[in-house]
Amino acid sequence: MTPGDELLFLALGGSGEIGMNVNLYGCRGKWLMADLGLTFADPDYPGIDLILPDLEFIEERRDDLVGIVLTHGHEDHIGAIPYLAADLKVPLYATPFTAGLIAGKLEEEGLTGQVELNIIERDGWIDLDPFRVEFVALAHSIPEGNGLLIETPHGRIFHTGDWKIDETPVLGEPSSVETLKKIGDDGVLALVCDSTNVFQDQPSGSEMGVHDGLLGAVQAARGRVIVTTFASNAARLETIGRVANETGRKVCVAGRSLDRILRVAKANGYLLDFPDPVRFDEAMLLPRHEVLIIATGGQGEQRAALARIAFGQHELKVSEGDTVIFSSKIIPGNEMPIGRIMNALSDAGVIIVTDRQVHIHVSGHPGRPELAEMYKWIRPQIVVPVHGEARHMSEQARFALKQGVPQAIYQKNGDVIRLAPDGPEKVGDERTGRLVLDGDVILPADGSTVNERRKLSINGFIAVAVPVDARGRLAGDIVIRPLGVPIEQDRDDFIIDATDAARRAVTEGVDEEKVREAVRLAVRRCATLWTGKKPVVEVMLARVGT
Repeated sequence: MTPGDELLFLALGGSGEIGMNVNLYGCRGKWLMADLGLTFADPDYPGIDLILPDLEFIEERRDDLVGIVLTHGHEDHIGAIPYLAADLKVPLYATPFTAGLIAGKLEEEGLTGQVELNIIERDGWIDLDPFRVEFVALAHSIPEGNGLLIETPHGRIFHTGDWKIDETPVLGEPSSVETLKKIGDDGVLALVCDSTNVFQDQPSGSEMGVHDGLLGAVQAARGRVIVTTFASNAARLETIGRVANETGRKVCVAGRSLDRILRVAKANGYLLDFPDPVRFDEAMLLPRHEVLIIATGGQGEQRAALARIAFGQHELKVSEGDTVIFSSKIIPGNEMPIGRIMNALSDAGVIIVTDRQVHIHVSGHPGRPELAEMYKWIRPQIVVPVHGEARHMSEQARFALKQGVPQAIYQKNGDVIRLAPDGPEKVGDERTGRLVLDGDVILPADGSTVNERRKLSINGFIAVAVPVDARGRLAGDIVIRPLGVPIEQDRDDFIIDATDAARRAVTEGVDEEKVREAVRLAVRRCATLWTGKKPVVEVMLARVGT
């Protein structure tokens, strides 16, 4: 599809799911991309850490893509850039802090100089004909959150990215009500808006309000303290550093992403008063009541610092009487891995503090009162909900209409929405999908590799080696090796039984492929009788003699 004299919207990710945000605007033959994020794998993707959006639609139209504009530096908005941006061969545009995070990612992947990265000053703008994009400061849980005011021949779009209302955000600029009202006064066709917290009846709350709860929790601790939070929440890091100073504790930082955020933040004028961290070995030598550790892994990530500390696999150790403070919300789907870490910490006698007990976290996304305020300020003709599961986006569409917005449209990944003229209207469907980063290789999420791995993880694997001569007769001992098949103490008896089944399936003078399939089916039937499972069976025919 090529946009004509019209204004189109198409989500390639982030609509119908949390994370992996990629949105396209089309007008007069050209496309503009807002954000290029990833999401993190769940147990449905064994052996996979990162999931990327499938950009086939825009890759086929890369000559018509004028650029990629980035709203802020969270992984679900910039995380796919190192893996996908080079193939698109278009420039990136971001404000300084976000650009610093992107530059670090490109350097890690050896892509420095291969992707054009343009730094746009706060409240700056760029002309990407037929689009003019202005960066508008919005508060979020990371420095330099931005909405995008996109001017087109068919009207103006206000694309919020992730945002909240916070008059005291600790770091960065609060949202300017005057600026937002002025945007509304000048007319807005569509508000493309974050839906994440639409079911929350209360405002998100100010980042400044977290300080007292964290201070009280640390003051109450008698041993070592570990605080885990989202690494990218630089404002929270500022607060934790301040609490460490107020309680006389040295700070130790555990996690590469925390190191990166601190480095980029300081380079851009943030966190300049953050205390100098001590090394791991120094932290372990300090009296326990004099150290505060900031660790990644509050969402249960297996390889993050907190999990390794909890399971005794890290240089930093905890013991009975220490305290771990979870200064973050549990992202839906992460309950089980977080529970495992909490249980391991509890077994060690560690005291656990969460936001259910103390006010130690606020969200970076707008609740219903904040959404209502945004509608009142911007006064759009249309609301297009994004950034959420189906239930979040459909609820925001209903809520917007109840608040007096003239039109709202529910859309999902792949829906082509004409915003103008005569919009909003769904006018097409385009294929979207997921890719996985498996080691250093990018693969389809629904391809043979991942599907085979799922089968292996569920049913196990049996390798069968069958030696045959030139006439197809059995020419030696059959070797069977089961892996992950639930036979345990009966392993030897099962192998004897499966070997007999394989031997009976070898028929002289029959085509090799037919022999291989007969042996495969015979061994799998045997395994099913023994276990009730249907393992993957791989048969290798080895030709012996001449």
